[in-house]
Amino acid sequence: MTSLLWILIAIQVVMGVFDTFYHHELTERLAWRPSQRYELQLHAVRNMLYALLFLVLGWLEVHGIFAMLIIAVLVAEIVITLMDFVEEDMSRKLPASERINHTLLAINYGAILVLLLPVLISWAMQPTGIKSAYTGWLSAIAAAAAVGAGLCGLRDFTASKRLSRMTAAPAASLVEKLPARQTVLVTGATGFIGSRLVAGLTGAGHQVIALVRNPAKAEMLPPPITLITSLDQLPDDTQIDAIVNLAGEPIGNGLWTEAKRRRILDSRINMTGDVVRLIARLERKPAVLVSGSAIGWYGLWQDQVLTESAKSHACFSHELCDAWENAARPAEAHGVRLVCLRIGLVIGTDGGFITRMLTPFEFGLGGPFGSGRQWMSWIERDDLIRLIAHVMARPEISGPVNATAPIPVTNLKFTEELGRRLRRPALFRIPDALLRRVGGDFASELLLGGQRVLPNKALSNGFVFRHETLRSAFEAIL
Repeated sequence: MTSLLWILIAIQVVMGVFDTFYHHELTERLAWRPSQRYELQLHAVRNMLYALLFLVLGWLEVHGIFAMLIIAVLVAEIVITLMDFVEEDMSRKLPASERINHTLLAINYGAILVLLLPVLISWAMQPTGIKSAYTGWLSAIAAAAAVGAGLCGLRDFTASKRLSRMTAAPAASLVEKLPARQTVLVTGATGFIGSRLVAGLTGAGHQVIALVRNPAKAEMLPPPITLITSLDQLPDDTQIDAIVNLAGEPIGNGLWTEAKRRRILDSRINMTGDVVRLIARLERKPAVLVSGSAIGWYGLWQDQVLTESAKSHACFSHELCDAWENAARPAEAHGVRLVCLRIGLVIGTDGGFITRMLTPFEFGLGGPFGSGRQWMSWIERDDLIRLIAHVMARPEISGPVNATAPIPVTNLKFTEELGRRLRRPALFRIPDALLRRVGGDFASELLLGGQRVLPNKALSNGFVFRHETLRSAFEAIL
């Protein structure tokens, strides 16, 4: 075991740790994606093999049949890695950084094998036996790497077991309120909400026209769908029964710099304007436009109960939502019924704000934001899809509609319920001063501000929530 070989092994460990925590845990969140259950099982077996290799190579010199067994473990690792590559290509689209990291891991692992296999072969030619090969700090590092790999393997095993219990309701059942075969145009079709809506519509036999910015992402959408990258691709005689407008730059994935604010505003206003212009030139107008908005329209009100008739307070969230709704309003002049969905915090494990909370909470590092007294008006994602179908099917519903569950909770209650469901403490409170200093208006409005919103219009028009309480929602999705 030469110094160069140990250096290459150390590089492999560092790249593996980066891949595990940055990609698997933080970026891709494999432990919360039921589609990645088999991938996690492969990762678990491979991590256990790594733990064995680190312990043996760091502390022992194995001869004869034991050396052959180590060679067999290396071959098994290669086979599992190849299976993992195939599974990843079939089940998810890897980000560029993960593909690059995997390539570097493969190259470095090849170099390790070039140096390690001759050593193991020479050991295999000797009489069977084991002797100590303690090398001080190198052995200690190898032991630490073995413990880390073993813990990651156990984590992947338990996560894959949990994913076997996380079964989503059939998507087609979410849009059962719609009349027979509709043609629906969906913007933002590959997003967290849009993708589930498209799955429901196609599953129920409706025709979907999906507007996507990145056609590569559309591979995740269930067929049959008609893909377009611009509304200009639709001729004037296109038959569209309803439009659901959900497209827009994400607001919760970065600080609200001036450039970010402009992208958030422009993406919504420009797309909604394009939708209205499409409606204007269509020979047969759609019956309804369901256009996205958010409870941020109301601004920050502390404890006051807010229904659709409430007034607003000025802030960036209100400016954004008000401009978004105003951009959709000209559709009414063309005889199209307009519904502006003021959507709350959407709960689901495939995306949305909660995905950033699951990993720290699972490792026991979760807790309230600031005082924890701010209100969180939430809605479970499938309930939101059902509400979209409900307002599409009910011609008497128009104007703003609060898309939130009937029982909002404080941030303190939210974190307690999440910790209870994950069987973890929720004690690590993040000071509001720190959040405001780091996040500015982003933290003040999204994390520390809040709205106590009630869905009066949905309830008064006969909509029934499957998940009225947060506990019910968490039990369904976690």
